[in-house]
Parts: sequence; structure tokens; C-alpha cells
Amino acid sequence: MNQIAENLDMQALIHQIRDQIQLCQTADCEQRIAQAMQQYPHSPVPHNLMGILLSQQNEPLRAMKHFRAAAALEPTYIPARCNLELCTSLNSSGSFAYEEQDFSLTQPVNPWKVIWDEKGVGHLVRRKRQ
Repeated sequence: MNQIAENLDMQALIHQIRDQIQLCQTADCEQRIAQAMQQYPHSPVPHNLMGILLSQQNEPLRAMKHFRAAAALEPTYIPARCNLELCTSLNSSGSFAYEEQDFSLTQPVNPWKVIWDEKGVGHLVRRKRQ
């Protein structure tokens, strides 16, 4: 299958899953995403969608595994990186990124950062407001 057909299939899947999640009709979403993972094993999109679905079902650890898998398959895939940061953030306000257009550079910056002391112990501190 060529790259254009794969991109069209992934775009259709993204829109279908987004609509079903927003309408809380997620009965067959997991099965459809799993089929896409099998059909396109090197695509980060199905893993990102599975992470969103699992996160919506209050399974954050399983969701993070799929976000990490998506980021590993394609390190430049912004939605997976954005969603992983959203899941691991202490300030988890925001919405999930289904596709590149959902991520904007104006999203709030994580207000926390880790500062390491001379003994190698990390301390969580609030960033200064700009």
C-alpha cells in the first residue's frame, strides 16, 4: 500500500475515532484501532488514538504506554509527544491532540520544572511567570 493511501486511511480513522469519543460511543473504537495497528504496524497514529481512548476510559498507565509507542515509532510525531506530556503533567489542563493541527504553540507551558541538586536529587519547583 502506498503512502498516500495510508495517510488517507489514517485521516479517516482519526476523524471517526474523534467523533465517536466526543459522542461517548466508544464500543467498537478499541477494535477498530487495533485493526489499524495490525494493518499499519509502523504508523504512530493508531497508538496515539488508543492512548486517547484509554485515557478517556480512566486507564492512564495503559494510555501512556501507547503514547510512548507512538513517539518511539516516529519521534517527530507531535500529537503523541503532546499527549504524553499532558498525561504526565501535574497540571493536566488541556485537550488531547488527535492530529498535528490540534497542537498549538500557544498551549500553556507546564508551570513546574525539576532542578537537580549537587547530590543528584531532583526538586520540583514552580517556574517563574513571564
